[in-house]
Amino acid sequence: MLRRLVFLTIALFGLGAPARATEAGPREVVSLSQGWRFQFGDVGDAPAQSGFDDAGWDKVSVPHTWNMVGSYGTTRDPASDNRQGIGWYRLTYNAPPAAKGRRQYLDFAAVGKIARVWVNGQFVGEHRGAYGRFRFDVTLQWKPGQANLIAVRADNSKPESGKPTSETIPLAGDFFVYGGLYRQVQLITASETGISLLDYGSPGVFVRTSQLFRKSGLPDEAVVHVSARTRAPKKALKGSRRGPLYTVTIRDAAGKLVLDRVPMLSVINPPQVTVASDCLHGCPAEAPKAKDAESFVEGKAVAALPITNPRLWDGTRDPYLYTATVEVRQKGKLIDSVTQTFGIRDFRIDANEGFFLNPHPMSPGSGYVQLHGVSRHQDKLGKGAALTPADHAEDMALMKELGANTVRHAHYQHADEWSDEADKAGMIVWAEIPYVTSPGLAGGQGSTELWDNAEQQLKELIRQNYNHPSIVMWSVGNEVDSAKGFGKVAGDPLPLLNHLAAIAKFEDPSRATTFADCCEGLKILGMDGSSMLAGAADLIGYNRYFGWYMPQHLDARAQAGAEFDRLHAKHPNLPISISEWGAGGATTQHSDDIRSGFLNFIGRPQPQEYQSYAIEQNWLAMKGRKYLFATWLWNMFDFASDLRGEGDAVDVNTKGVVTYDRKLRKDAFYFLKANWNPEPMVWITGKRHALRPYPTAEVKAYSNAERASLSINGRDLGEIACADRICLWPGVALAKGENRVVVTANSGGKVLRDEAVWTGPDTARGLALDAGDLAGQVVAGKPFGSDTFVTGGRTVPLSMGGFGSNRAPSKKVVANRPELYAYWREGEAFSYALPVADGNWTVTVHTFQPDAALADSSATMAVTANGKPGLVPFAIGKEAGGALKGLARSFPVTVKGGLLKLDFSGQGGKAVVAAIEVTPR
Repeated sequence: MLRRLVFLTIALFGLGAPARATEAGPREVVSLSQGWRFQFGDVGDAPAQSGFDDAGWDKVSVPHTWNMVGSYGTTRDPASDNRQGIGWYRLTYNAPPAAKGRRQYLDFAAVGKIARVWVNGQFVGEHRGAYGRFRFDVTLQWKPGQANLIAVRADNSKPESGKPTSETIPLAGDFFVYGGLYRQVQLITASETGISLLDYGSPGVFVRTSQLFRKSGLPDEAVVHVSARTRAPKKALKGSRRGPLYTVTIRDAAGKLVLDRVPMLSVINPPQVTVASDCLHGCPAEAPKAKDAESFVEGKAVAALPITNPRLWDGTRDPYLYTATVEVRQKGKLIDSVTQTFGIRDFRIDANEGFFLNPHPMSPGSGYVQLHGVSRHQDKLGKGAALTPADHAEDMALMKELGANTVRHAHYQHADEWSDEADKAGMIVWAEIPYVTSPGLAGGQGSTELWDNAEQQLKELIRQNYNHPSIVMWSVGNEVDSAKGFGKVAGDPLPLLNHLAAIAKFEDPSRATTFADCCEGLKILGMDGSSMLAGAADLIGYNRYFGWYMPQHLDARAQAGAEFDRLHAKHPNLPISISEWGAGGATTQHSDDIRSGFLNFIGRPQPQEYQSYAIEQNWLAMKGRKYLFATWLWNMFDFASDLRGEGDAVDVNTKGVVTYDRKLRKDAFYFLKANWNPEPMVWITGKRHALRPYPTAEVKAYSNAERASLSINGRDLGEIACADRICLWPGVALAKGENRVVVTANSGGKVLRDEAVWTGPDTARGLALDAGDLAGQVVAGKPFGSDTFVTGGRTVPLSMGGFGSNRAPSKKVVANRPELYAYWREGEAFSYALPVADGNWTVTVHTFQPDAALADSSATMAVTANGKPGLVPFAIGKEAGGALKGLARSFPVTVKGGLLKLDFSGQGGKAVVAAIEVTPR
């Protein structure tokens, strides 16, 4: 059927045949990466003028950002730069001569957040939005063959009423909006007639698979639709009998011709859509219009191309790419050309069965892919958002190692180089605009200006990324109903969400629309549970953090499963995904027992052992539920957020499974790798927890082998089954000093081996335990283990820390070692069963009265040791001299049988224990 298609060629004003020329690429693209001068600060518009003296400014190259946000440690790094405001850039460029009929364009891959641009002292335009590419036609201001001054004013000011950033999305979010020319800048010289460079920053050429035909298991034929947005001066068309000829050439991945210079149908738009030559969507009031007011005609050229026996872009199984080159010729001469890569594929998403890539219509279930992947922000320690192609390639290599097959571009348009990497890797992509948190600072539905900006950024996202086969869905928002959680006025986000979904569907009917929901049914973090946005798009993603933000965190697996089932039952015809899930993890903070100790999800510590547990439990809840068409871990990498001070970092969200600098893979990385990557592997967790405070430890390894064996210092401790890819040996005794831990396994005939070296404690020196704390710490040179060996009571924090402006008041305990009082355990009755060697010991209990109202209370606390009195009842507050004052009480014990059982009780109040030390007597 398709082989009988006839291609009709109509040029703008007549018929034409493709010329056989061998011209080189007709566009000239010059990188403007070097020679820039930069200064932070608002100094008016004086730097835009040629006579301005910038000799004292910094010399920088592009990509560049003035922000360096985030560091590891508990205090902000002096090198950090969190300033938000206005930064100026100036470049003097000696331009080459230009032939007649050529036009000059400045191409900015992205500028954060609002850019105003001048050329030779003349204002040429403004762009609002930190993440999309934009171009200005600067022909009328440009001086070919002479020195040209380019001045850029970048503004990433915090959104506040009256500032332009308050009408430019995003208005808020748990990530940092970098300022500067943080992606590439180019000068493009092109023919005045050809493929438009002024179409929302797009390539001007769009390729999609319109049909796939199968007679057997493999595709028999595909129809690829190619269109180009065209632009030509009116004067060039007047009296012309033959307009420019547009042709398209298709090549396979090896460069072999598939279709050669197939003519395209070319039409022009009605006269009312013509635009002035120096502006695309109408000139800003400040921008001078072209003196001659020369108008251009916009149009399009289209072709439907049959490709016989196509090789499909089939995700990670076979991410095969073709190229389409649209060429423009006038009177036989090549005057313009654009090449785009594309893939041939189709997909479907079912509310019950999940995601299918290239499904065969006659084979139910074919093409099913369990989409499991990660989200990613576009920054890196020491570089901010000014990433290079090598940085993008490194990130993708780590995702491939993990075994991810899908990636969510959070929460905005990512760089072209990154989307290219996704195409080549076969990732399924969720692409997103930064409509985040709320449509307005003061509530409501958002202003007309903000709606226009959101629509502009959505069109930029779609048109600039249209040709990426990896992208299968356009996200029109993230947590747009979460304003209360950020301490802001709640608005009505649904009307804008609906509007953007309709725009996305109009721009690209071939892909699905989606968004990420924060708050449906949730009554946490200031939410009242009433939000209902489901149905605003074709799909929905739920951001759900079981085991982290949800109560009863140790029930994460059961809670998650029940909630996922509830949401599916509530929306049975709506395909749902889990667009965020995960937990924070610090590589320098460690827990000896994740089931004890207080979980501080917005403060410190955040031991990576707990992160691993939370990720294990959530994945086990998700993996068997086929109706979840995809899951995206939050996050692949730690990333900048100046709302946070948590874990072992400042201004960093620690939920990555790889550190912000990409140097360390956290333990949870290897759990996911064991589940997602079929390459045989084994990994011992807790390697970085080298100094062990207790004589026993849980040994855990991740492996995709069925069974694994453990030895310590050559002592065989047996082989066990690795259920759910987790190999677990509880209560393993450690020797004093070096413990060489070796886990081996066999998978497919391949011997796997991993090793860790831990230092066991000297049991003759006793034991130290930090009660209530999820992580151990070294205090005054002495290692304290995390809370464990305990029954009863509850854990309490002195201060939770906070998120952004929502921070709990900071408290301090007056004590010799105040670090021990950050958490404690309290209750009317609870006990510790400590592994202590036989002998005579001194037990020291660190306690205090946390409640000022009980400072003079007669309520008492008592301690027994192995059933015998240790501390007779005493009033904590009175003996300490008031509330928030540390008190250490000691008593002797004799241990027999290797166990010291301490029972704590409160009379008229609660017993409070901040730490326990057992020392030789």
